[in-house]
Amino acid sequence: MLLSRLALAAFLATAVPLAAETVTEQPGAEVSPDRIGEVLQLDALFAVLREEGLAHGTTLEEDMFPSGGGAEWQAAVSAIYDADRLRSGFDAVLQEQLASDPAAVEGIVAFFGSDPGQKILGLEIEARRAFLDTAAEEAARVAADDAAAARDPKVAQVRRMIEAADLVEMNVAGSMSGNLAFMTGMASTGAYGSDMPADQILSDIWAQEEQVRADTSTWLYAYLGLAYSPLSEAEMDSYIDFWESPAGQRLNAALFTAFDQVFRQVSLELGRAAGRAIQGRDI
Repeated sequence: MLLSRLALAAFLATAVPLAAETVTEQPGAEVSPDRIGEVLQLDALFAVLREEGLAHGTTLEEDMFPSGGGAEWQAAVSAIYDADRLRSGFDAVLQEQLASDPAAVEGIVAFFGSDPGQKILGLEIEARRAFLDTAAEEAARVAADDAAAARDPKVAQVRRMIEAADLVEMNVAGSMSGNLAFMTGMASTGAYGSDMPADQILSDIWAQEEQVRADTSTWLYAYLGLAYSPLSEAEMDSYIDFWESPAGQRLNAALFTAFDQVFRQVSLELGRAAGRAIQGRDI
């Protein structure tokens, strides 16, 4: 589930009242792309995304060619998940998506440039880093199940948050897009034997939709439950308010567009590398 892990809730952050917080941007001032990256903590996020990608590469190696892809496979995966390269592509798409709406950009920077916004981004990144450990992820899944069984009020808030940002459907679409790109990359190397028809690839992808949706929902409740466990109910409500605002909706759409474009290419390249490795060809 590459895309669901790389794109899911990457920038979920709270929108707590800012009246008592210091925001450096002045109304109407042009916000630079570097400032957007700074307030969204993109450097820290993409460092974790690279770790996730390298771990995924190891899993692929174990599952698809147990004899090992060796140093060549590891080098290929490392190059594909080069953080600077990913950031460059991501930043370009994000800037393009937001360039025509300076009011939304001001709202985004105001929220995420605040102390509470920075705190929440830090919690999100810590949770993603924690999920690199399978035991920690499993513990978070158990905790999410326990909270739901106990009718913890925060579970309802997480549900509202997921609905506000349409996280399940957008991530299902991103995951299936990534899976399609991966299979297309594999097919381009002849790894499936004779050329696999495009309609067969699409059929195989659509057959996974129900499982992808179930996995996505389970992952979201576990991840969000862990990331937002320190937050109060009031902070959670403020978070939901942000994602329902015009700035939040614009950011949400821009983020998923940027992630989809960047990581669809990642999946395509990874599929090609895996196809060559399976056949014992130079990656």
